[in-house]
Amino acid sequence: MNEQVSFTLRGRNPDVLTCIANLSNDEVFTPPELAGRMLDMLADAWAADHDGANLWANKTVKFLDPFTKSGVFLREITNRLNQGLAHEMTDLQERVNHILTQQVFGIGITRLTSLLARRSLYCSKRANGPHSVVKSFENEAGNIWFERTEHAWDDGKCTFCGAGQAALDRGEGLETHAYAFIHTDNIKTRMTELFGGEMQFDVIIGNPPYQLSDGGHGASAAPIYQLFVENALDLEPHYAVFVTPSRWMAGGKGLDTYRARMLSDKRLRSIVDYPKLYEGFPGVKIRGGISYFLWDRQYNGPCTVQTIWDGRPTGPAVERHLDSYDILVRRNEAVPILEKVRAKGESTLSNKVSSQKPFGLRTFFHGKSDPGSLKDPVKLFGSQKVTWVERSEVPANAAWIDEWKVLMTRVQGTSAAIETKFLSKPIIAEPGTACTESYIVAGHFDSEVEARNLASCLRTRFVRFLVSLRKSTQDAARGVYSFVPELPLDQEWTDVKLYKRYGLSKEEIAFIESQVAAHDATLFDESAVDESDDE
Repeated sequence: MNEQVSFTLRGRNPDVLTCIANLSNDEVFTPPELAGRMLDMLADAWAADHDGANLWANKTVKFLDPFTKSGVFLREITNRLNQGLAHEMTDLQERVNHILTQQVFGIGITRLTSLLARRSLYCSKRANGPHSVVKSFENEAGNIWFERTEHAWDDGKCTFCGAGQAALDRGEGLETHAYAFIHTDNIKTRMTELFGGEMQFDVIIGNPPYQLSDGGHGASAAPIYQLFVENALDLEPHYAVFVTPSRWMAGGKGLDTYRARMLSDKRLRSIVDYPKLYEGFPGVKIRGGISYFLWDRQYNGPCTVQTIWDGRPTGPAVERHLDSYDILVRRNEAVPILEKVRAKGESTLSNKVSSQKPFGLRTFFHGKSDPGSLKDPVKLFGSQKVTWVERSEVPANAAWIDEWKVLMTRVQGTSAAIETKFLSKPIIAEPGTACTESYIVAGHFDSEVEARNLASCLRTRFVRFLVSLRKSTQDAARGVYSFVPELPLDQEWTDVKLYKRYGLSKEEIAFIESQVAAHDATLFDESAVDESDDE
């Protein structure tokens, strides 16, 4: 092999792997620059644990990407090993053969991506082909395994990944998206089946598929990235480095158990978080942002958390015990503010806020446009309009109808890269009113004064900041109010009063006001238009 010719594509201009469009938001290709930062984190951890040793100069370390798509991680690892081992293994062909046959392994997630990954790594879609940079493989796949796997259907869903049979029970000509790495009862046995012997990987790294259609209403999809992470950790590598959506930190469908596991795992050593939409993966809309983390089997301690915004750290990385709360508070600057609030020992507003469907009426329910024909009409706040419904047609919480209520839209936010409002303006709903599930009831009272004082509180930047710590998507359900203290409603609340009540510093106030935009001068939204603020 000509020493002047690189066996990777990394040096091309432009890098081919920066030019490939993502197949979907579910299977997102990792930008080479982000993969490089993840490998830098790994190398730093290795050096810290091995007296400054260079990870890339170690010819015994085994790497696995169990959800290979473009092959970017395997390519970047190989490129670094090629440079790091050059002094010990001076013959380039011998070095390349060793790296690609003994150190670097992958599992393709689809037939197409397995071919792409082999092309990225071996410079040939056939590992044993004439153009392959490896000269010792006897099979076409090399160390990048892929074979079609089938779902295990039971009552319309896959027992392993939860995929909906109606969407993914497909013919031979279409991908099943039944990923081999998570369609198993025993991941260690599966790895033996895939690679023909017992394999112990030192490093597992990658970017798993994010979600699959679960057969629910409309375009309903369930996250699956947590299944890949859990199986990878069950293989007990020395290090694991993954990039995933960040929604697990505070919410996400079916992610409660995973979140609890991650927050309590003292082997989680570092997290780098990109909250801003599109920043981690340019052009890919992953609401809530993305993050990558380093898990270290031999580590036991606090996790270092770093936030990246507009390409730069928002401040110094901070060591934190992640299980201090039931969710991960993403911004380090928010933690001391939250601690001051919690120090008061007050109950939280989530104990008062209603659940979904406060009056038992679905979003698509609409009453009559004119109350004149109704015997006992109730004004109904619904999706984008006010209608009227017979009192007897309200199936739940009928006692609330004749109380003063504060309504909040259940969905708040837009497709903008930055959310700054977090909650809509409150609606003061007088006696004789109800709402569909487009709204939740933040409180119901005998007096208008109490309702208006609660509404004034919910308008403040301070309260909306506390909401933002738990709100990872447009959904503003009851759970997002779990950090908001339940305040006495004998007075109107302002930010000035709340900053003083909780003893916030000038720096803390400035941080809140940099994150949360003020609502306009209109006191309360007394219309029934269910709208999201343009931000």
